[in-house]
Formats: sequence, structure tokens, C-alpha cells
Amino acid sequence: MATKRDYYDVLGIGKTASADEIKKAYRKLAMQYHPDRNADNKEAAEKFKEVCEAYEVLSDTDKRHRYDQYGHAGMKSAFGPGGFDFGRDFSHMQDIDLQDILGSFFGGGFGDIFGGGGGRSRRSRNPDAAQRGDDLRFDLEIDLEEAIFGSEREVDLNINDACPTCRGTGAASGSARETCRQCGGHGVVIVGGGFIQMRQTCPVCHGEGTIIRNPCKSCGGAGRVKTPRHIALRIPKGVETGSRLRLAGKGESGLRGGEAGDLYVVLHVRDHELFQRQDDDLACTVHVSPLLAALGGEMEVPTPDGHARIRLPAGTPNGKVLRLRDKGMPNLHGGVGDLHVRVELEVPAHLSSKQKRLLEEFNAMANADNFPDAARQRKAAETFFARRDALRKHAGH
Repeated sequence: MATKRDYYDVLGIGKTASADEIKKAYRKLAMQYHPDRNADNKEAAEKFKEVCEAYEVLSDTDKRHRYDQYGHAGMKSAFGPGGFDFGRDFSHMQDIDLQDILGSFFGGGFGDIFGGGGGRSRRSRNPDAAQRGDDLRFDLEIDLEEAIFGSEREVDLNINDACPTCRGTGAASGSARETCRQCGGHGVVIVGGGFIQMRQTCPVCHGEGTIIRNPCKSCGGAGRVKTPRHIALRIPKGVETGSRLRLAGKGESGLRGGEAGDLYVVLHVRDHELFQRQDDDLACTVHVSPLLAALGGEMEVPTPDGHARIRLPAGTPNGKVLRLRDKGMPNLHGGVGDLHVRVELEVPAHLSSKQKRLLEEFNAMANADNFPDAARQRKAAETFFARRDALRKHAGH
């Protein structure tokens, strides 16, 4: 199954997007992929569902907070046992009217095309305005034990902090950023002419609207310098591969007094020698003697809480799976899965002469009733060979 895309990537927005920005991005994509405009287009239908699901989460404050903290793993109970209900979410389309649809084709309001003045112009940027720092991602491998019980981890990162020399301005002492003459401080330039005009990022200031003629020597005009940072991280129990932890304000420092970005730690749980995980359940294989499987008796089973003694029924076949309720993985919502124990018969090795003699005595006394599966197999083989011989005889005539 394909990995679910990040909801912010689905809508094409940043993680700090406002409610209005989320709604605007949703409406644009919903119009693009709506089934009424893409008849018999399965790919567009899937895109529409994906957009609706992302909007359902990010437009809800509580769901968005949980998603920011834990990623898709935190959404398992958000939509109930049946998963996301796509049928209910089409109602969001009621906010999309004809003007929105026409605007999506022409790239702006009617005023941009017919001279009505309805278009929005980009305001000149304030070179001294605060700028929020970028969000950062860090991938961290953890052991299964940490996912089961939670843990405290410490990571050392080199993160861009505001340059202490220029205080994030990028300009040398005594100088300041200047308005870009190429774009007049707008950050974009108009190319083309006549009816069709296009906006492009200014090639001189790269969209900033300002330039630095005398850059700070410490940061080279970037406004930031790499700084080692020691970060303490708490991993809650129940996380899984793909779980995302959000550390607010631990990303890149902002410029000119802007707030810092966030740090997103994406977890990857290593494979384990003893337990295998499937969602909230754990599975393990326990090797038992053929004698114990035949006669029945108590056996030890490893669980996250320690060894548990369970009764193995007499005549337990190889591969039998036993379930221990509430002995599996905890999850982020407070529940606990089950532990599935697979019985695997282990053939005795390094037998002593006395052990060999006892086994030989048992083998001499054994009959078909002691091994019903082998007896059924022999009977099936005899039936197969009889039919084969009959077919060969018929073919020979």
C-alpha cells in the first residue's frame, strides 16, 4: 500500500498556514479535481478524496494539532473505525461558486482581465520586517522497546541561528538592506505584454524585494550562521515508523526578531529480533518440544510485561497461533493491542544414546493413528497414483 502523503504537501501549503490559507488552497484543488469536472477520471477522483481528507484534518484545530504532533499515526481514531468518510466531505464544495471557477482559469479576479480593478497587487516588502524561521525535519531511528515504553532521547544538531553580528539583517554594521531597483521592492517582475502578462520572481533580489550591497562578513549576507544545538526529546509510547513529533520553536531562528520555526522529528522503528509489529499487535514465535506439543503442558511466552506462563493444549500442531489479549503494543490513544504467539516445533538435537533408544522404542510402538496427517497424505498419494496408472493404461490402448 502506498505511503500516505503529508496533508500539508497535499494542499501545497506550509505548516504555519492560516485557516484562510488552508481554505483557499482546498477550494482551488477541490475545483481542479471535483468529479463534476473530471467525469470518469479515476486519478482525479482519488486526488479529490485526498484533498478532502487533508482539509478535514487541517481545518479542524484539534485534529490539526494532533496531526502536527504525531503525523498520520495520530489520526487513526480521528475518523472512527471506518476511516475517513469521503461522502460527508463533499459538502465543502458549497463555498465554491462560478466566479471561483472562472477565476481559477484566468489566474485572478475579473478586474485583472477586464480592467475592473479587482486584482490584488503585491505590496512592497518592508526590509526591516520580522521573518519567521524555517521548519526543519530530522529523521531518528529508535528501538522497538522505545516505541513500547517511551523514552527520553538527546540529539545534537547544527541549526541556522540568527547571526549575532548583524542580528539577522544580513547587512554589515552601518548599512542596511536597500529596495531592489529591478522590481521596485515587489519581489516580482512583469514579463510579456498586451492581453497576456506573466509575473516572475525578480532575478536580482530573488523575490525578497530588497538587496544587500554591503553584506555582513560573519554570515555573508545570509543573516544566519550554523550553530550547534543540544535538544532533549521525549518519545511517547505507541509511536511507529512515520510518527512525527513536533517541537515548537526548535527549528531555524527567525530573522530580525521573527519567531523560530518548528522542528519535526520523524521516527523510524528498527526491526526487532524477538517481536514483530503489525499496527497495535505484536507477534512472536515460541519454539517448543514435540513432546510438549503432543502431551500438552505449560510453556513460557515472552511479553512486553515479562514472561507469561500459558497452558499448551495436548495435540497442538506446528504453526498454531495463540492470542494473548492486551499484551501487544500500546497506542497513542491509550489502547493496547494483542500478542500473537506462533508455536513452532523444534526437532531435538544432540541426543544421548539413552534418548535415542527411548525414541526408537516409541517409534516401534507408533502406528498410523498417532500421525493422522501423515496417514491422510499417504491416502491422497495412493489415490493420485491409482488415477495416474488408469490414465496411462487408457492412453496405451
